[in-house]
Amino acid sequence: MGHITSKDAYKNLEDRINWFTQGAPPSESLYKILQVLYTEQEAKWVALLPVRPFTAKKAAKIWKISELSAETFLDRLCEKALLVDSYYQGQRQFVMPPPMAGFIEFALMRTRGDLDQKYLSELYYQYMNVEEDFVKDLFFATETFLGRVYIQEPVLTNDNTIHILDYERASHIIEEAAYIGLGTCYCRHKMLHVGHPCEIDAPLDVCLTLGDVAHSLAENGQHARLIDKAEAMDVLERSYAANLVQIGENVREFPAFICNCCGCCCEALQTARKFSPMQPVATTNYLPVISDGCIGCGKCEKVCPVLAISMQNKKEGKGVAVVDQNVCLGCGVCVRSCPKDVIRLERRVIQVITPVNSTHRFVLQAIEKGTLQNLIFDNQAFANHRAMAAVFGVILKLPPIKQILASKQFKSIYLDKLLSANRGR
Repeated sequence: MGHITSKDAYKNLEDRINWFTQGAPPSESLYKILQVLYTEQEAKWVALLPVRPFTAKKAAKIWKISELSAETFLDRLCEKALLVDSYYQGQRQFVMPPPMAGFIEFALMRTRGDLDQKYLSELYYQYMNVEEDFVKDLFFATETFLGRVYIQEPVLTNDNTIHILDYERASHIIEEAAYIGLGTCYCRHKMLHVGHPCEIDAPLDVCLTLGDVAHSLAENGQHARLIDKAEAMDVLERSYAANLVQIGENVREFPAFICNCCGCCCEALQTARKFSPMQPVATTNYLPVISDGCIGCGKCEKVCPVLAISMQNKKEGKGVAVVDQNVCLGCGVCVRSCPKDVIRLERRVIQVITPVNSTHRFVLQAIEKGTLQNLIFDNQAFANHRAMAAVFGVILKLPPIKQILASKQFKSIYLDKLLSANRGR
């Protein structure tokens, strides 16, 4: 009977995780991952928590224990980075992070002795690098991407600098962040454990978390170290020098992370290579253009993280570099590698649209995935007015076709009336 109870606890947790717009397809590998990360009791109780941020008082009511006991239990989950906390109007709130960028990565963002990181890495590798369901769902289930690429700022010309928008700069994001956390790169840490160390020997200590997430990870369990803006800029410079690609949350305002990624270890870039020309992240608004003078040295081809550059028209072992614009991320890594300075960046003809903030991105992805109702309702109670207002506020600003999809998914008379009134203005 105990075995059945244990199985049910982790199965319920799987179901709870899949209330996210971003889920994690069930498999034996995922079940084993959850067993490593969560005790049976933790799995049982976390499965009961709301999708939205909640207080210790709310958790106590759900779990039928005292508020003090609930807060102690929640503290332990935060220390394991299975929850993150923040303060809203002076009140402490908790929320379960999604799988990515979330609790899957947090478990390897520092060296820790409370779990077997080698075994966990092997499970992660099986689930994400061998099995394909998770990465397909993560990167291709919606047209609105989880992540977006930042341009390598040092390679921009004066003309580029005039036209680049603030939110397209990783440096601007760092300047705007209330908190900045520095941790170990989950991707390279994982690959190191499974016997596939980074091919370019990229630095490990370049994983940046931002805002409330950074504060929670640093204050609970030291999964990240709080750093100032100067040190964060140094992280960017070291990453540029190592030909790493900056990928952050796909929002304009206050993204939660900026990863510095290599093509051999990063899940997003590996997925880009594997499923080319399908792109798993939003590109920059730039494309490299190669002018006359290319000597066919192949350095740009070698450093391209998604294999978008090839040497063509080869004669006597040399050729000319050609960019596949359907594959290119527009990161600019190739520009700094060119010894003849014949690669320049130009703005794309069709500009890439970036969601305003996390709520905007969540709503768009939920509409596209058909899970909008999960964002507004969950298995505990009706959403509070603040959460409803945030979601409805985004819906009212969407294009009409997205509003129709939202209305059909929500099947709400209230939402229909809101949309009708909005269209009548």
